[in-house]
Order: sequence, then C-alpha cells, then structure tokens
Amino acid sequence: MSWIQKLHETYEHCAKSRAVSNSQLWPIAHIVKRAHVEVVLNSDGAFRRVRKLERTEGPTLVSATESSAGRTANLAPHPLCEELSYCASDLPDHDPERYELFVAQLDAWCASSFAHPKAKAILNYIKAGTLWSDLNRAQLFPMTVENAQGAKTKVPDAKVFVRWRVERIGETCSGTWEDQALIDSWKAFDLSQNGLTGFCMVTGESLRIGQSHPRFVRNPGDSGKLISANDSDGYTFRGRFTDGKNDYGKQVCTVGFEVSQKAHSALRWLISKQGYRNDDQVIVSWAVAGKPVPDPFASTLELFGASLGVADAGASNGDTAEAFALRLKSAIAGYRAKLNPTDDVVVMGLDSATPGRMAITYYRELKGSEFLERIQTWHSKCAWPQNFGKASKFVGAPSPRDIAETAYGRRLDDKLRKATVERLLPCIVDGLPMPRDLVQSTTRRATNRVGLEHWEWEKCLGIACALFNAYYAERNYQMALEMDRTSRDYLYGRLLAIAEHLESRALYIAGEKRDTTAARLMQRFSGRPSSTWRTIELSLRPYMTRLRNLRPGMLYALEKLLDDVITAFEGDSFTNDAALSGEFLLGYHCQRQALRPADATGEEASTETND
Repeated sequence: MSWIQKLHETYEHCAKSRAVSNSQLWPIAHIVKRAHVEVVLNSDGAFRRVRKLERTEGPTLVSATESSAGRTANLAPHPLCEELSYCASDLPDHDPERYELFVAQLDAWCASSFAHPKAKAILNYIKAGTLWSDLNRAQLFPMTVENAQGAKTKVPDAKVFVRWRVERIGETCSGTWEDQALIDSWKAFDLSQNGLTGFCMVTGESLRIGQSHPRFVRNPGDSGKLISANDSDGYTFRGRFTDGKNDYGKQVCTVGFEVSQKAHSALRWLISKQGYRNDDQVIVSWAVAGKPVPDPFASTLELFGASLGVADAGASNGDTAEAFALRLKSAIAGYRAKLNPTDDVVVMGLDSATPGRMAITYYRELKGSEFLERIQTWHSKCAWPQNFGKASKFVGAPSPRDIAETAYGRRLDDKLRKATVERLLPCIVDGLPMPRDLVQSTTRRATNRVGLEHWEWEKCLGIACALFNAYYAERNYQMALEMDRTSRDYLYGRLLAIAEHLESRALYIAGEKRDTTAARLMQRFSGRPSSTWRTIELSLRPYMTRLRNLRPGMLYALEKLLDDVITAFEGDSFTNDAALSGEFLLGYHCQRQALRPADATGEEASTETND
C-alpha cells in the first residue's frame, strides 16, 4: 500500500500549497464531467435562461457518490448535476425509476442539517418538471457537440448533461461547481452517510472504508481502476475469505474512503500535469512534498533547454564533454536547491490490458538526492551531439520515445513502443545497463543510410552513437575526435568520413547535388569494411583529380589525413574484413564534425546538402 500512502501525502502537501488550486485537485466525493448545457435559476428555483456550452467550457466539477462516480450500467444518480434521463421528468420516454432515485437523493440532502440554499432551489425546479420543455423551447435539440479532434457528434436527448447556476442577490458566485460552501455541504452530507467502517491500512485508523474506488485516472474517459472491490455478486474470491458474501471486504487490505479519493485525485492531477503518455501506458514521477523534479522521460533539450548550450553540438575541440558536464551539473543544481536530499521522490508506471482493470507496472521510491543523481548519470553517460533538425541541435541524451523510434522505425506499433519504454525505465531510474539489442538495432538502422531520409538519418546517427557510448562507458569515448584512439573500428569510421568529405567537396565545386559513394555504401561498409574500402577508394580518383586542379591545398590536407589514419592501423587489422561494431559510427561522427565545424560558413557549410 506504499503507493497509495505516498499519493495521499502528496495530496495533503499540495492542498495546502497556494501553487495548486482546488480545481486541479478534485475534492473528495466529486468528479469532473463534461456538461453540455448550463441552466440558470433564481434563488427560488424559477427558470431564467439556458445556454449551450462550448467544448472548452464543458469540464465541470460535480458532486458524486461512490456509486455514481464509478457507475457503468447500474442506476446511480449524481446528486446535483446530471443527464436529462435522471433529472427531467418531462423527457419523452423518460425512465421513472431514474428520476425517482435522483429526486430522493437530492431530497435527502436538502432535508439534512447539511442542506444548502442552491441545492434547495435546484430541487424545487426539478420537481416542477419543466426542464426538458425549457431546453426544447431554447431550440437546443438535437444537441451536437465538438470532440477534441474537432469532429461534430450528436448527443441523444437523454444523455445531455446539465449543470446549474443559481443567481442569488448579493452573491457573485452562482455556479454550483465554483461555490466552496456548496462543495463542502455535499462532502459533509456524503461522509455522514457512512456505509462500512473498518481499519484503514494507510492511516492505521478506523474510518469509512472505500467500497467503490475512483476511475478516470489517466484521462476523462478512462474506465480502468487500480483498486477493484465490488466482487459481491459473482464472488470470484470464494474459498479465500471466511466472512459472508456481503462482508468479505473486511478480510482484504481495506483503504479509507477519504484516503482513496485523495490519492486517486493526486495521481490524476500528477498525470495531467507531468505524466508521460503512450496510449494506455502512463509513467509519472513526482516529489511527495510537491516540489519540482526533472522528467526522466525527457531528452536533454526538452528538460534543460538552452541552459546546456546548443552551440556545443558541433564543437570539434576537446572540451565538449567537460563543458557539457559542467552545464549539466549546474542545471541539476537548480533542482537540488528546491528539492531536499531527504525528500521522497516516486516514479510510477501504469498500464492496462483490459478496459476495466489497470495495474502498476513500475514503482520506485527514492530520496531526492538519489533521484537527481540517477537523472544526472543518465544524461551524462548518454550524452552525444544530437541533430534533430535545424532548430534542435544539442549535446545530451535522447528521450526514450526517440530511442524506440530509432531502434524500430517511426511506424512501430504501440505495444513495441510500450515495451521499449518499460525496458529503458530501469536504465534511467535504477541505473541498469543499456539493453544490448537496442544498441545493436540503432546501429544497424544508422548504417542503413539509403533507407532513411537525410534528417531522419542524422537523428538516428546521433542516437546510435549515444547508446553505444552509454553501453561501453568504461571505454571513455570522447565527443570530439580522438587522434590517439587506434582501434580498428574507430579508424575505419574515420576513413569513411574522410572519403565522404573529399567527394562532397568535389561535388560542391562542380555544382552537383547527389549522395556520395561512401554514403551509398555505408551499410555494406559496416559489414565488409576492408573489401568495400577498396571500392570507395577507387571511386575517389576522379574527385581527387578535380580537387588537384581546383583546390590543391585542400586535396593535400585530405590525402595526408587519409595516410595518417591508414598507417595508424595495427598489424593486419586493416585487411581484416570482419563486420564493424557501432564504434565505427563514433569515429565517423567525430571525424565528420572535425572536418566540418558547426560554425562553418559559406562554402564549407554548404556541404551539408551533399551528405
């Protein structure tokens, strides 16, 4: 029950904070529903006017019982705002049972010591039986509404949801969803209708026990529940409990009604505010004290923005990694200043296999200092110059979503994306090693340059380098070119970058725009480097001749660089035709950056179009 305890504590912390409004954290015994029309009454319950609500105006806080908040096919009316099928006795083909249940419940509230004048005014109007007629005279039927995608849909008359305003002299707050006194009135009445009292496993006290736990956790239409305790009819748990059919809940882990309501409200708010979403999969991290924490699923650019210096992405000097580390440390220090080392931080993953059931797929509790250290480690070990587009060049770690798309393509299905994200979560939060198959998959896609658009390949290359660098962190690869690294794969990557640069310079001088031989043969080169290099080297002869006539100085420098790299091979490693590892991408990327600095202008910068 640790997760619900932490969420309950979060609610209590945030409810006292001025930074969190009551509209963001639902009060107990209340839910948010989309209203379609707003009916305005006077203090005596006489009809004044009605208007149709726009989509953005629709979400409304409404009073609810345990049964009505989780109703599906059962008859369980909300006490105040409701569908016409419950509150309009003059609705054609109306169901008398629904109307009688609605009126009886509202009547009981208004007859209690917790009654509120607005509730009484609404009850008077409902009993008059003219609601549907008043709406019909306003020509609101047939009712069409707009969904989030902008499409128009028709709402059956019986399903039209009504909210209320009661205008009273000297009172500025007329909406029932805005009146705190009315909200408190229903909360007090609902709590007085104590159904089952028992031991709350969260607070350790004897409280009203929650028997129907909230839904609508991940989104307004979410029917999945984290806790389901309504098994009194089918009695699936027969043989596991000894108490009676109507009393079995006492022998399971019982949770207080208020605790459950507050915990689910806090979780709902956290997901809407800072949760990672992928279809039904949701992952959210938060500090129990309500303080800001970095999102573990954001890329370095998304998380820290320009504070880490986008300009470093193309730097060819040797202090790129050091500069990034210093700026990352400074950015994390901003969170450390607000989050105490001993503050509790929770990371929680939710998903559902069926519409009605939801499960916790991942759960970790960490101290603030430990969580920030894990985030800093992830962004440090996965740091590499990234190119996500002209306006999105940065040094840092890609997001898990980007990693999944790089490993399996942009058209991967939701199940595979979910599985990949779940596998990466322990790498970020628990500090586990990067999955080897993801490293290999991103490497293969980065070498298949012909099969990708240029922008997509640039993005793929940076992510593949980041993952390989993280997986082999003990090798201490640098983001800048390492002239003293003489491993076979790294040197072959450098050779490919030099050959590509030489040909692209010659093509630019001639005014041609096409892929270089090195780019076309990159995938073949990764599998058979020695034999493929002979093909690439022979194809360079015409371009060398062109540069010798027009740019002799440039050719001399590139030929010297080629000779230096080839002579750096040890023993017979140059003639070894075994497949290359992802290390060759690091050598290729660093050599390419060294030959074409990010701040290059004019002729040098224009070579980007020929890669």
